[in-house]
Amino acid sequence: MGIGDFIKKQFIDVLQWNEDGDGVLAWRYPMQDSEIQYGAKLTVRESQMAVFVNEGKVADVFGPGLHTLNTSTLPLLTYLQNWDKLFESPFKSDVYFFSTRLQLGRKWGTPQPVTVRDKDFGMVRLRAFGMYSYKLADPKKFFTEISGTRDTYTVDDLEMQLRNLVVSTMSSTLGNSAAPFLDMAANLGVMSDAVKAAMTPVFERYGVAIDNFAVESISLPEELQKALDTRISMGMAGNMATYTQYQTASAIPLAAQNEGGLAGIGASLGAGLTMGQVMTEAMRTAQAGATTSAPAAAATEAPEVRLGKLKSLLDGGLITQTDYDAAKAEVIRQITGG
Repeated sequence: MGIGDFIKKQFIDVLQWNEDGDGVLAWRYPMQDSEIQYGAKLTVRESQMAVFVNEGKVADVFGPGLHTLNTSTLPLLTYLQNWDKLFESPFKSDVYFFSTRLQLGRKWGTPQPVTVRDKDFGMVRLRAFGMYSYKLADPKKFFTEISGTRDTYTVDDLEMQLRNLVVSTMSSTLGNSAAPFLDMAANLGVMSDAVKAAMTPVFERYGVAIDNFAVESISLPEELQKALDTRISMGMAGNMATYTQYQTASAIPLAAQNEGGLAGIGASLGAGLTMGQVMTEAMRTAQAGATTSAPAAAATEAPEVRLGKLKSLLDGGLITQTDYDAAKAEVIRQITGG
């Protein structure tokens, strides 16, 4: 080695990583032409680990603390370098620092709907979204399986790999779930625990420990959600006769505030009542046709009852005298066959 080369070289006495920015999981100490002195100090802070790598092979791993570098603290590197008795100083070795802090608030979601069997709806397509957190637990595995010899390896670099694992496991869990879609919202915690348990050994393979996993929502695609909303609306409507009575009762206090009073909206209420009766009769007839063979006349209201109802509406001011006379004439015509 020439005198110029000797002067050019730098000898490292202290190795440490200040973690200037967030999101870095692995960082290689910049060696270039530098060499490490025998007895140099290695500072590993809390939430860090350090790894010495010799010619691509992981040697010694250090946890948090202040370490003096010698043959006793670097046994594997000593073996790989064939140092029998004397520690060669200075020496070359790649040194990598790893962040073991929790990586919180990582989002995941199924990019495409997952088709599953559902006992209520048959075949449905579901989407799922949520959050998870993890930390680097085994830097040796992580270096060997993931980060390699790159100068830096970030959370974003790892994100795609982990997200694919999460989505694959979540899709399998949804496909094997016996819970119907309508019950899944009440079982998100159970599903979260199941997915976390399934992912734990997968993450460990890469030296990563999953800390928390949460399924925040499971939803249908937009077109299926609209169909479900329609079905829910029909169920909420229930008995149309009761629904019509509710509409009529709700309209009475509003009518008193109108300029025409109760008589002013009689015609519109009459039309609404007629529509409600038609819908109620249609539903009643359909139900009777599906469950019994009784004559349709059994579901027909008696003329005197209809006249009584019309008279009550007239007395209450809900229909006009003209509406009452016309409806009464129609009932009498049906009775006499005229």
